[in-house]
Amino acid sequence: MKRFKIHILVIISIILSYTQNSTCQTFDEYFIDRTLRIDYIFSGDAQNQKISLDKLNTIPGWYGKKQKLAQVPVEGNGQITVRAHKSNNVIYKHSFSTLFQEWLSYDEAKTTSRSFENVFLIPMPKDTVDITIDLYNNRREKSTSFTHIVNPNDILIRHIGEHDRTPYRVIQQAEDTTKCIHIAFVAEGYTKGEMNVFHNDVNTAIEAIFNHEPFKSRRNSFNIVAVEAVSKESGTSKPSKGIWKNTALHSHFDTFYSDRYLTTLNIKELHDCLAGIPYEHIIILTNTNEYGGGGILNSYVLSMTHHKQFQPVVVHEFGHSFGGLADEYAYEQEQIPMYPHDIEPWEPNITTLKNFHGKWENMIKTGTPIPTPESRDVNIIQNRIGLFEGAGYSLKGVYRGMQDCRMRTNENPEFCIICRKALNDLIDFYTK
Repeated sequence: MKRFKIHILVIISIILSYTQNSTCQTFDEYFIDRTLRIDYIFSGDAQNQKISLDKLNTIPGWYGKKQKLAQVPVEGNGQITVRAHKSNNVIYKHSFSTLFQEWLSYDEAKTTSRSFENVFLIPMPKDTVDITIDLYNNRREKSTSFTHIVNPNDILIRHIGEHDRTPYRVIQQAEDTTKCIHIAFVAEGYTKGEMNVFHNDVNTAIEAIFNHEPFKSRRNSFNIVAVEAVSKESGTSKPSKGIWKNTALHSHFDTFYSDRYLTTLNIKELHDCLAGIPYEHIIILTNTNEYGGGGILNSYVLSMTHHKQFQPVVVHEFGHSFGGLADEYAYEQEQIPMYPHDIEPWEPNITTLKNFHGKWENMIKTGTPIPTPESRDVNIIQNRIGLFEGAGYSLKGVYRGMQDCRMRTNENPEFCIICRKALNDLIDFYTK
């Protein structure tokens, strides 16, 4: 019996060793150090959506994750899944959100069909793969799915980013460039003669972001470049005022008829100007003094630069695009029901209490009332963790963890404890 137990332990040890080694070798087993950029068109209306393949491109270098390839740290409103064609094993997965899905919640989508560009980056596979795009609605139900096959030897995969790259500067080099988070700041609405202004704005944004925890303590985990995309005209478009500018990314205010919503719909142009540059996360700085911006999970941040609220806004929007954090403010009249009260949001910093387990429940002191009453006492505001009603645009039924946070107001000087933990966990996911 004793000898049998020893044999079992030896077998278990061998299996564990093989599993650990195969996990470490997963990237090299399935991928090479290049990027496969896949361009899609998402189209449809509130009732029916369609995903279509547009183009395939390959770019030198891969700057995304090389470990935990089949895991996602946050669920997102969509996911891209890569499977080995021969075995059907999942070899890569990534989550995202899109402007298209947000548009579907507006009244226009009830009567009109529109199309939106979307671009996703995956490591270049060594062999044929099956790639699936899944989109989810606000009830976390799959709304549409599309699968296609990619043969890496396809002669029509376009090679880009090997010559004539957009000029860029390395602003900050990570301590370990093999396990870091790559950020590219991109100029929008800056002419050739305004590039010094752009670089000053980049420095302002970087200091704003890295003045906040946990970014401050984890600064050496980030590799940062500034990309000099030159615009023919200075500024950005303001359709409500009849102003249309010829800029590098054709950004504009009034997205979905919201005057402060500053975005670009030209996603392929954005990635064209980044081809051959080390990047994964994107922060677009727009040369305007009008208030506005936007942040979309694993897509981009877009922020104005010359308004007095530039620094808190770019930090807040980075919380969306990088961290997958939800807005913690609420409207008196909620026009868009983003978070049904009978569904638990996937975002880590808000809850409807339908499946609160695993969020910040263990951080709440026993006896804390629910909903947790707000206070005017500064010490209580800064330290009390609870369940404060009013978040995710809803006054009722959606809760945040603290009274105030960078994800709630521009006036609050920091991310709350709940958001800091979520961001720290995310940095760990990408770098450890």
